[in-house]
Amino acid sequence: MKVFLVYLWRFWMLILATVMTLIFFLPVYIFSIRKKDYKTCYFFIRIWAMGIFYGTGFRYRLINKTNQKIDKNQAYVIISNHTSLMDVMLPCILFPNHPLCYVGKKELERIPIFGTVYKRVCVMVDRKSARSRAEVYRRCAERMRDGQSVVIFPEGGVPDDTSVILDDFKDGAFILSTKHHFPIAVYTFVGLKEMFPFDNKKGYPGRVDIFFNDILSPEDPLKELKEKAHVEMRTSLAEKLK
Repeated sequence: MKVFLVYLWRFWMLILATVMTLIFFLPVYIFSIRKKDYKTCYFFIRIWAMGIFYGTGFRYRLINKTNQKIDKNQAYVIISNHTSLMDVMLPCILFPNHPLCYVGKKELERIPIFGTVYKRVCVMVDRKSARSRAEVYRRCAERMRDGQSVVIFPEGGVPDDTSVILDDFKDGAFILSTKHHFPIAVYTFVGLKEMFPFDNKKGYPGRVDIFFNDILSPEDPLKELKEKAHVEMRTSLAEKLK
């Protein structure tokens, strides 16, 4: 019975996401055509993300572990751990004043309707192509100079081994930060691995804890930034597991 209810709940999420995508497809598509309209485009993207997140039965609590504050006039490289599809929704909810650009997998552009908009508002990367991976930094930097912040999951994907608490970080987010001089906003999402995993037989609605860990300076060495971000996320995850 429990598994049946989980399947029913996930089916509701699928219906909700489909309806929300159909509703917001046209305004997002239209306002993504010109750079100067992207703030308006992002307004609709954010409503789409909030509708799916809250409509699926989730809520969140933000726990600030730093005395630093997000500057609404500053573009950031935003990073977090990645364990769930819902991870994608949270940065949109957390950043109302920062139009966001995601670095995403090229394969997702094949999804009907969603893929049409996805390839306009995201920077896509073909992970099998070294040229594509190298081109990402330039394209992200252009977006940031236009006033957008970039969301990157530094683990590079969700680990196949579900016992992995936090996988090793790829260099991409830290190269973008140090090379183009944008600060890194570090967040840790706790709970979604259990609440909305990629295993369709598991999950439940509830509260997600979000740790705002730090804002890291792009003046620090890449290796140091990478290690510090990993330690801070790992510490937040460990604290919650106690």
